Amino acid sequence: MKRIGEEIHVDVDEARSGQTLHVMRYVLGISLLLAIVALSVIWISAALSQRASHGWPVTAEQHALGGA
Repeated sequence: MKRIGEEIHVDVDEARSGQTLHVMRYVLGISLLLAIVALSVIWISAALSQRASHGWPVTAEQHALGGA
């Protein structure tokens, strides 16, 4: 810690008063992966549940008009 005039300058380790474990990058990475997987499952399951009754693909126009 240094005192320059009225200001006090503190080193990073002193200000933080703890260790840097670098765990946050793993938490963020795993949570991002889980979010992508969850949204993909929701999207794919919704797409599969909206299939036409006879199995043929439905165009956007048919879907807008009420399905197959």
